[in-house]
Amino acid sequence: MNRWRQGALLFAKGMTMGAADVVPGVSGGTMALITGVYDRLLESLSRIDGHAVGLLLKGRVVDLWRHVDGTFLVTLFGGVLLSILSLARLITHLLQAYPVLVWSFFFGLILISALYVGRSLDRWTPTAGGMLLLGAAFAWMITAAHPLQLQPDTPTLFIAGAIAVCAMILPGISGSFILLLMGLYAPVLTAINSFDLAVLATVAAGCVVGLLSFSRVLNWLLHHHHRATLAFLCGLMLGSLNKVWPWKETLSVRENSAGELVPLLQRNLLPDQYETLLGQGAQLGESLGLMLLGMVLVWLITRMAGGSDTES
Repeated sequence: MNRWRQGALLFAKGMTMGAADVVPGVSGGTMALITGVYDRLLESLSRIDGHAVGLLLKGRVVDLWRHVDGTFLVTLFGGVLLSILSLARLITHLLQAYPVLVWSFFFGLILISALYVGRSLDRWTPTAGGMLLLGAAFAWMITAAHPLQLQPDTPTLFIAGAIAVCAMILPGISGSFILLLMGLYAPVLTAINSFDLAVLATVAAGCVVGLLSFSRVLNWLLHHHHRATLAFLCGLMLGSLNKVWPWKETLSVRENSAGELVPLLQRNLLPDQYETLLGQGAQLGESLGLMLLGMVLVWLITRMAGGSDTES
């Protein structure tokens, strides 16, 4: 594969990560994992360290670029940024207009991704099984948590960015969902849509601090406890299915940045319960079709990636 084609494919992988991060409940880390860039991403981020600062202070820009795998990072995050800026409004609209169908697509995508990661382990041990259950329980509790209503002041936005970006690189836990739990999803999405540079800069600064610190931890875990870490990440994806289950009953609502009422607390229903309680069609055939489409998309992405970096 020539250099330009590799760059275009990497940029496209970044766009899939950005698109996933816009949706509360879907993680860009999931897309990084199934597209085969997860290990390299963590390795590159963990190299932004004291040695990198030393190279910068000495003016050795070329050596610094090579040390941090700069071309990889700029290309990947360029795709992430373009996707977030271009797709935020579209995905928000689709979630409001066609919630069952959109969540069905992401349910299929995350389910097959979890199975794919689980299959990549060379063998399952009791420790790996325990980590799988721990990850699933942790993600389930996060997705079932009651949202807070924090004020979007500068310190809070900085801390929220740091926490949310940690979730972003964890498969199965969405950074945007963490913002939703904090009551800050609407202010940040509004800032993206209106290009509010003050808010965006504050959140971005928090993201940089959180990303550089947490990526080092994850990178160390993958190098020293590879099987257990992958099992935990697989569990995170399985536990997050609680959030993306398509058929839900809304228990309470919130007002979004446009003054519209959108769901805040929801509970999962079976398709027949959804039709009986809400008097709406479950769209079962279309939903199953979109679940299958999500699964096929993951298969195509992994084929294009030429194998996953998750294999032991």
